[in-house]
Amino acid sequence: MMKLLTPFTSADLTLSNRIVMAPMTRFCAEEDGTPLPIVADYYRQRASAGLIVTEGIWPGLRGQSGWRIPGLEAERHVSAWKHVTEAVHDAGGRIFAQLMHGGRQGHPRSRILGDIPAGPSAVPGPVHVKDGKADPVIPRAMTHDDIRTAIADHVAAARNAIRAGFDGVELHGANSYLIHQFLADNTNLRTDAYGGDIPGRIRFPLELVQAVADGVGAGRLGLRLSPGNPQFGMEEADPAPVYRALLARLDGLGLAYLHLTDDDRYPALADLRPRWHGTLIANVGENRAPTTRAAGEAVLASGRADLVSYGRLFISNPDLPHRFAGGLPLNTHIDQPELYGHGAAGYTHYPAWKELQPVATRQP
Repeated sequence: MMKLLTPFTSADLTLSNRIVMAPMTRFCAEEDGTPLPIVADYYRQRASAGLIVTEGIWPGLRGQSGWRIPGLEAERHVSAWKHVTEAVHDAGGRIFAQLMHGGRQGHPRSRILGDIPAGPSAVPGPVHVKDGKADPVIPRAMTHDDIRTAIADHVAAARNAIRAGFDGVELHGANSYLIHQFLADNTNLRTDAYGGDIPGRIRFPLELVQAVADGVGAGRLGLRLSPGNPQFGMEEADPAPVYRALLARLDGLGLAYLHLTDDDRYPALADLRPRWHGTLIANVGENRAPTTRAAGEAVLASGRADLVSYGRLFISNPDLPHRFAGGLPLNTHIDQPELYGHGAAGYTHYPAWKELQPVATRQP
């Protein structure tokens, strides 16, 4: 049997297999951040993953990075997410909510508050607007009060996630969002206690992780990091010392997992796996071709990870573990024009393998 398909058990996780569905933004929320009813169908279809990590969810309005990205701040959000978690659990799955604070990302035209976003420093970031293109705005540099508010928003959203039935939460510390902005060279130009040297740059991530762990329990908390990832203009000339120092402080907290993205410029898995003694989820497809079954097996065989996350293949193969198990053909076509639509097309319309078979030959 492929190791990807073997069960995984740790102190905090009991999973049917080692295949994780990676978080992927799909813009399937109302303008107020309430996930659309179809979101429950989408994740239910993919519940055969050992673990699902949702698309990024803003923890509070100040962290909203774009239009139609879901939130977890208001009761209407909690109620809508309950339908999602119930659908996944009824199908036998496990699901974590990813909390994603945009930091410098965002534009007044697409933010519910209509305000200027705030990040570690006044460095412009990428823009996603609802009505065409827009030039980036200069974000505010976060004050110490802003930092305390961001941490409080994450704690409140994590508690809302547990009330909504999620098995846990993942903090998005990767791919240019707020935590990554504090860690990176070009987005953290601060000279106070939250910038400058390595202890300053890792201070916000450490305070945030500790606060959320205190709020919902370390065993319900994961953290995603992408050392050296240049997406959206991020620059990290020498990631190794920063992330080694960060993991040295986090390793003993008893987190549910570390979700780590590898990069061609910095082999994060090889360097950081020996420094992390808990569960590690590897993502080896970021900025590369989609991760194959063989690539996932190779990561597990090397000992660099306990679980492997898959992104793009889950978009068009809702039953990806079943296809891997049977050596079945994969659907590699993604309907790009519908990728970020708000309906079934390009979202829930991709069939499972059994749905492609003639009715007379389907297994019960």
